[in-house]
Amino acid sequence: MMLPEKKGTTNKSVVAEPSIIRGKQEIKKGKLTSLFYKDGTWAVIFLLPHLILFLAFMLIPVIASFILSFTSWDMISQIEWVGFGNYVELFNDEIFIEVFWNTIYFTAVSVPVGIFISLILAVALNQKIRGIKFYRVAYFLPVISSMVAVAIIWQWIYNPEYGFLNFMLGIVGIDGPNWLSSQSWSMPAVIVTSIWKGLGFNMLIFLAGLQGIPDSYYEAAELDGASTWAKFRFITVPLLSPTTFFITIMAVINSFQVFDTVYLMTGGGPGRSTSVLVHYLYQNGFEYFRMGYASAMAYVLFFLVFIITLIQFWRQKKNSLY
Repeated sequence: MMLPEKKGTTNKSVVAEPSIIRGKQEIKKGKLTSLFYKDGTWAVIFLLPHLILFLAFMLIPVIASFILSFTSWDMISQIEWVGFGNYVELFNDEIFIEVFWNTIYFTAVSVPVGIFISLILAVALNQKIRGIKFYRVAYFLPVISSMVAVAIIWQWIYNPEYGFLNFMLGIVGIDGPNWLSSQSWSMPAVIVTSIWKGLGFNMLIFLAGLQGIPDSYYEAAELDGASTWAKFRFITVPLLSPTTFFITIMAVINSFQVFDTVYLMTGGGPGRSTSVLVHYLYQNGFEYFRMGYASAMAYVLFFLVFIITLIQFWRQKKNSLY
């Protein structure tokens, strides 16, 4: 005996299935739409190219160079593990010790002199005088100039036969030295060029700091009868301490990393009188093909700069005026 079929059962199941599918599709579409409009999604999309470049050209090379510092490798033969051998050799290397003190000499002279001159220039260019914008641009131009062009100009200035500097010294009866070929005068010549090249950057930062000091402080000091020197000493210098600290940190780091000025003007000579840490590092890595030794030198330089920077932060925190 056949039972009668329930009417509408098949049709309901057929109708229900497409509606369930459509519901699932709408849920997925809603999730995709909400994901599309989230700020975090677009942040990842826009940051991804930079992150890839950072990993490929910064983080991975840094890790690789740290591992290489414990090896001996000439870029051709097989890598040989030497442990701390490169670091031990480094501190027994007379050339490394010499270029280390050359770097200290360069930093000890170029940083304070450069900061002092740039501060004086910033104060002078903070005045309301005619054509002040032209002077600001003129002093900043060396910063954006090619180091190759700067080196060629200063090599001509230092030329012992027809250079401008020796010509001016000859007018007053002084026989100028062979600046870039003298072991005594080559480093001062490089330092002067480096200061001149970076003067505009420090001046611009100081100028921004000066314009952030309220005029009311100077007006109150004038009412009390303060002189120009008193206003500079007791108002300008203290209120510029954060700016000075930033410039000092950047100047010290840049001075320890100086390379192009030395490489283009003297090539580290005569002898090793102008060779600095990064120049010697470059020679070991790309002229002598001692990649492990050069990597060890790079990390010694890194820790040296890191320790000096920590000391500067500690002193700034201890001597903070406000």
